[in-house]
Amino acid sequence: MPPANFRPVDDLDGCYVWLGPSGGAGYLDSKWDSLIGADATVMRVQEHEPLGAIGGTIGASRWTARGGGRAWLEAVAGTRLLDRTMVGASLGSVVEMSDTTHPRFGASVGVWAFFGVTPYVRVGVVDTDGAFVEVGLHIALPVYRW
Repeated sequence: MPPANFRPVDDLDGCYVWLGPSGGAGYLDSKWDSLIGADATVMRVQEHEPLGAIGGTIGASRWTARGGGRAWLEAVAGTRLLDRTMVGASLGSVVEMSDTTHPRFGASVGVWAFFGVTPYVRVGVVDTDGAFVEVGLHIALPVYRW
Protein backbone atom coordinates (compact mmCIF):
# COMPACT_ATOMS: atom_id res chain seq x y z
CA MET A 1 0.00 0.00 0.00
CA PRO A 2 1.26 3.52 -0.70
CA PRO A 3 1.88 5.74 2.32
CA ALA A 4 -1.07 7.86 3.44
CA ASN A 5 -0.90 11.58 2.74
CA PHE A 6 -2.27 13.20 5.86
CA ARG A 7 -2.47 16.97 6.30
CA PRO A 8 -0.17 18.45 8.91
CA VAL A 9 -2.11 18.96 12.15
CA ASP A 10 -1.18 22.64 12.25
CA ASP A 11 -2.79 23.30 8.83
CA LEU A 12 -6.32 24.50 9.58
CA ASP A 13 -7.10 25.73 6.05
CA GLY A 14 -10.26 24.28 4.58
CA CYS A 15 -14.02 24.40 4.76
CA TYR A 16 -15.78 23.31 7.93
CA VAL A 17 -19.18 22.53 9.36
CA TRP A 18 -19.25 23.30 13.09
CA LEU A 19 -22.08 22.40 15.45
CA GLY A 20 -22.23 23.29 19.07
CA PRO A 21 -23.95 24.71 22.10
CA SER A 22 -24.08 28.37 22.99
CA GLY A 23 -24.99 30.19 26.14
CA GLY A 24 -25.10 33.76 27.22
CA ALA A 25 -26.85 36.61 28.92
CA GLY A 26 -29.08 39.03 27.09
CA TYR A 27 -30.57 42.40 27.94
CA LEU A 28 -33.91 42.98 26.22
CA ASP A 29 -37.08 44.80 27.23
CA SER A 30 -35.27 46.37 30.24
CA LYS A 31 -34.36 42.99 31.77
CA TRP A 32 -31.39 40.63 31.86
CA ASP A 33 -31.98 36.93 31.24
CA SER A 34 -29.87 33.96 30.25
CA LEU A 35 -30.02 32.17 26.91
CA ILE A 36 -29.16 28.56 26.15
CA GLY A 37 -29.12 27.16 22.62
CA ALA A 38 -27.13 25.79 19.70
CA ASP A 39 -25.88 26.83 16.30
CA ALA A 40 -24.56 25.44 13.04
CA THR A 41 -21.79 27.24 11.17
CA VAL A 42 -20.33 26.70 7.70
CA MET A 43 -16.95 28.43 7.43
CA ARG A 44 -14.04 28.61 5.00
CA VAL A 45 -10.75 29.13 6.83
CA GLN A 46 -7.53 30.39 5.21
CA GLU A 47 -5.29 31.17 8.16
CA HIS A 48 -2.59 33.16 6.37
CA GLU A 49 -4.88 35.32 4.21
CA PRO A 50 -6.10 38.79 5.28
CA LEU A 51 -9.69 37.49 5.22
CA GLY A 52 -8.94 34.38 7.25
CA ALA A 53 -12.50 33.16 7.77
CA ILE A 54 -15.77 33.70 5.94
CA GLY A 55 -19.07 31.91 6.27
CA GLY A 56 -22.47 31.89 7.85
CA THR A 57 -24.21 30.68 10.97
CA ILE A 58 -27.75 29.78 11.93
CA GLY A 59 -28.91 29.12 15.45
CA ALA A 60 -31.53 29.43 18.13
CA SER A 61 -31.59 30.02 21.87
CA ARG A 62 -34.23 29.75 24.55
CA TRP A 63 -34.72 32.38 27.24
CA THR A 64 -34.56 30.70 30.65
CA ALA A 65 -36.88 33.01 32.63
CA ARG A 66 -38.95 35.11 30.23
CA GLY A 67 -40.04 32.25 27.95
CA GLY A 68 -39.74 32.20 24.20
CA GLY A 69 -36.42 32.51 22.45
CA ARG A 70 -34.36 33.96 19.66
CA ALA A 71 -33.24 32.62 16.28
CA TRP A 72 -30.57 34.15 14.04
CA LEU A 73 -29.02 33.92 10.61
CA GLU A 74 -25.70 35.75 10.24
CA ALA A 75 -22.82 36.26 7.85
CA VAL A 76 -19.46 35.87 9.58
CA ALA A 77 -15.97 37.12 8.64
CA GLY A 78 -12.68 37.07 10.52
CA THR A 79 -8.97 37.76 10.37
CA ARG A 80 -5.88 36.75 12.35
CA LEU A 81 -4.86 39.16 15.10
CA LEU A 82 -1.15 39.23 15.93
CA ASP A 83 -0.79 36.00 13.91
CA ARG A 84 -2.41 34.03 16.73
CA THR A 85 -6.07 34.56 17.39
CA MET A 86 -8.87 34.70 14.86
CA VAL A 87 -11.18 37.66 15.53
CA GLY A 88 -14.13 38.81 13.52
CA ALA A 89 -17.55 40.28 13.10
CA SER A 90 -21.04 39.06 12.28
CA LEU A 91 -24.03 40.74 10.71
CA GLY A 92 -27.49 39.32 10.30
CA SER A 93 -31.12 39.04 11.17
CA VAL A 94 -32.83 37.86 14.34
CA VAL A 95 -36.32 36.69 15.19
CA GLU A 96 -37.50 37.13 18.75
CA MET A 97 -40.16 34.58 19.68
CA SER A 98 -42.48 34.47 22.64
CA ASP A 99 -44.83 31.94 24.15
CA THR A 100 -47.65 34.50 24.05
CA THR A 101 -47.06 36.97 21.16
CA HIS A 102 -46.26 36.91 17.46
CA PRO A 103 -42.62 36.74 16.32
CA ARG A 104 -40.77 40.05 16.15
CA PHE A 105 -38.00 40.65 13.62
CA GLY A 106 -34.78 42.56 13.93
CA ALA A 107 -31.12 42.82 13.01
CA SER A 108 -27.84 42.44 14.85
CA VAL A 109 -24.11 43.01 14.57
CA GLY A 110 -21.54 41.23 16.67
CA VAL A 111 -17.86 40.73 17.39
CA TRP A 112 -16.16 37.46 18.34
CA ALA A 113 -12.77 35.85 18.98
CA PHE A 114 -11.79 32.20 18.53
CA PHE A 115 -9.70 30.61 21.31
CA GLY A 116 -10.91 27.03 20.85
CA VAL A 117 -14.18 28.40 22.26
CA THR A 118 -15.74 31.56 20.86
CA PRO A 119 -16.76 34.40 23.18
CA TYR A 120 -18.99 36.98 21.49
CA VAL A 121 -20.89 40.22 21.98
CA ARG A 122 -23.96 40.94 19.84
CA VAL A 123 -26.03 44.13 19.76
CA GLY A 124 -29.13 44.80 17.76
CA VAL A 125 -32.68 45.95 17.58
CA VAL A 126 -35.97 44.02 17.57
CA ASP A 127 -39.29 45.43 16.36
CA THR A 128 -41.42 46.68 19.31
CA ASP A 129 -38.88 45.39 21.89
CA GLY A 130 -36.17 47.93 21.09
CA ALA A 131 -32.43 47.48 21.42
CA PHE A 132 -30.73 44.45 22.91
CA VAL A 133 -27.26 43.36 23.91
CA GLU A 134 -26.08 39.77 24.30
CA VAL A 135 -22.82 38.45 25.74
CA GLY A 136 -22.05 34.78 25.47
CA LEU A 137 -19.93 31.82 24.45
CA HIS A 138 -20.18 29.40 21.51
CA ILE A 139 -18.45 26.04 21.65
CA ALA A 140 -17.79 25.17 18.01
CA LEU A 141 -17.26 21.45 17.45
CA PRO A 142 -15.99 20.56 13.96
CA VAL A 143 -18.15 17.78 12.50
CA TYR A 144 -17.03 17.89 8.87
CA ARG A 145 -14.04 19.26 6.95
CA TRP A 146 -13.33 19.34 3.24
